[in-house]
Amino acid sequence: MAEPRKPDIAAGRLEAEDYASNFADLHPRLTRHEALVEADRCYFCYDAPCVTACPTAIDIPLFIREILTENPKGAAETILSQNILGGMCARVCPTETLCEEACVREAAEGKPVRIGELQRYATDALMADGSQPFERAAPTGKRIAVVGGGPAGLSCAHRLAVHGHDVTIFDARDKIGGLNEYGIAAYKTPDNFAQTEVDFILAIGGITVETGKALGRDITMGELRETFDAVFLGIGLGGVNALGLDGEAISGVGDAVGYIAEIRQADDLSALPVGRRIVVVGGGMTAIDIASQTKRLGAEDVTIVYRRGPERMAASRYEQELAQTGGVTIKCNARPQALVADDGRVSGVTFEYTAEDADGRLVGTGETFTLAADMVFKAIGQTFVAEGLNGSGAPAIALDGGRIAVDDERRTSVAGIWAGGDCVSDGEDLTVVAVEDGKIAAESINRALGSA
Repeated sequence: MAEPRKPDIAAGRLEAEDYASNFADLHPRLTRHEALVEADRCYFCYDAPCVTACPTAIDIPLFIREILTENPKGAAETILSQNILGGMCARVCPTETLCEEACVREAAEGKPVRIGELQRYATDALMADGSQPFERAAPTGKRIAVVGGGPAGLSCAHRLAVHGHDVTIFDARDKIGGLNEYGIAAYKTPDNFAQTEVDFILAIGGITVETGKALGRDITMGELRETFDAVFLGIGLGGVNALGLDGEAISGVGDAVGYIAEIRQADDLSALPVGRRIVVVGGGMTAIDIASQTKRLGAEDVTIVYRRGPERMAASRYEQELAQTGGVTIKCNARPQALVADDGRVSGVTFEYTAEDADGRLVGTGETFTLAADMVFKAIGQTFVAEGLNGSGAPAIALDGGRIAVDDERRTSVAGIWAGGDCVSDGEDLTVVAVEDGKIAAESINRALGSA
């Protein structure tokens, strides 16, 4: 059992070349030869299961065949016509549990076609060329407000702009991009790719961006409904679940999403303070991303603690193994019981081992252990913040399960307002799902405005 020690947080734990190496591209782009060899492995299945597994229904066999015939830009157009954020999704989408898990090669030999890397090969080729494969239709005179410039909002805005509508994106932050810009591990999206993709999307024209505009603070739903012909809400999840422990507000305890944003926006990683001993509570992708990045910043001991077994973790097995091979320890079947403090700062966390009863409910065993910690990160899910959603005399938007209720077309309970992405009920909290939400909503809005 590790005993709590005096907190040790410092910047510059590594040499400059170590930061560059640790945060280098996780999967560098395939070479031409590698792409052709990999593309040749595809069976080009009829009724391909990989297409069914893709939330945006990209015609995967078609784009792989286009790569094989040495037409990567044509492949990119096939991809982007269904998923305008196909470049980012190629980097961060859990392909191992979606298209690649469904691949016939995976079923036959346990080695799927590397669909995600082929998708990146194609989209990178087009974006490097500076091509814009989409043309904007004649202006319709209709104006749509998109609140939130994350994947859902960007997808919706681009599709609406293609149809000839004028779109204004409002975002509370200084940059648009949402979690693609602020919430994904830096080694997955190096070289400022998130903003490169944003610029590519905006190049279609017809999209105005207003940053630093928060719903309820700078703009209201009433104003938006009066000023615009339609509104799309892609406001994400603004809150973080609490551990529910005494003293949770003490120094050294923070939310993982906030620290990941600091890493992503840091001009100099060596100036970012990090603890020597890190404890992360949670079992999803955010837990993996914060643990892996603090390890790469120079933390010596990084431990993820999850309350159930590894098979119940939201992070895929691949992501778990990626963290573990990078030096992160994953401890399962334990939940936080108490924080240990030293002079007003966290110095450790006491956990209780857990088990599942006959009904699958989590119960404590009474046995505990303590991990020393200079920094503790909460990664146990985000919550929807409804503040600003209603008011100003506007009709109330219905919620379901604490998020915005929508129908199959992503229409809310209020006429003229659509929503998508993490803020809606029954969402899967995946970039690719948010992109599909935005696309579906845009087509619905287009029909509602009589432009279909």
